[in-house]
Amino acid sequence: MTNPGFTLVRAAEAEVLPASGVTLLVDAPDTAGALTSNRSRFDIGSAGAPPHFHAGAAELFLVLDGSLDVLLDEEIVTITAHDLLVVPAGMPHAFAPSAGCRADVVFVYTPSKPRFDYYRLLERLYTGDADQRELVETQDRFDNHYVQSAVWAARA
Repeated sequence: MTNPGFTLVRAAEAEVLPASGVTLLVDAPDTAGALTSNRSRFDIGSAGAPPHFHAGAAELFLVLDGSLDVLLDEEIVTITAHDLLVVPAGMPHAFAPSAGCRADVVFVYTPSKPRFDYYRLLERLYTGDADQRELVETQDRFDNHYVQSAVWAARA
């Protein structure tokens, strides 16, 4: 529900993307571009997100449960339940659940371009209904720019 003073998203009404474990909470058009937010649940062994950066948005991570390894430029840190991390715009980062762990994380991008269609595209990738080329072609549209990281690639 959105009105000029607030935005309320009821859990029962949020769109859930079952293959990727993403729940879409609020998108940029609903907040006049102020933010986009989603909740992601990662199973043990999940690949998470490869190295990337956002040119125009900071990304906030709030770990609800579990443990998440996060690449921050050339350093890997581990964040756990109730930790909050803010990655500034332009900083390369990646994330995945720590070895042997699950993770339940709320993400907030601010300011934000509309991103829900990005998560829907990821869902189609997980189910085999899209290919990597489509993802690469949307980097500017969704402000999700993929990069290489030897540090992340060497992560055990």
